[in-house]
Amino acid sequence: MSVLTLSGPRAEEAVTRLKALADEKRLRIVALLAGGERCVCHLQEELDVAQPLLSFHLKKLKEAGLVTDRRDGRWVHYSLDREALDELRELLGLAYVSPSAGSVVPTAGPEAWPHKGP
Repeated sequence: MSVLTLSGPRAEEAVTRLKALADEKRLRIVALLAGGERCVCHLQEELDVAQPLLSFHLKKLKEAGLVTDRRDGRWVHYSLDREALDELRELLGLAYVSPSAGSVVPTAGPEAWPHKGP
């Protein structure tokens, strides 16, 4: 497994995405969307937040490239951008729960993390 090199635009993109995730409400939105596409009305109901606040958080996640949306009449449906999340997972070397297997699947472990010092 190789160590990732992170600089320039790729580093800026990672920082933007991590900042977007550094909020409890946005993490909850991502967790809900991990189960599949959701209508904004369902997100509002499940999170018990006002529509303007939910729109603010969804905008931040969308600007960071973590969620996508599609309009269906007057409703907007949101889903995760799996590619963006996979890039973060690769960067961070985290394990994740495989929805199909229902088990933890390891990705890059500590041996792939950049080390400083001796």
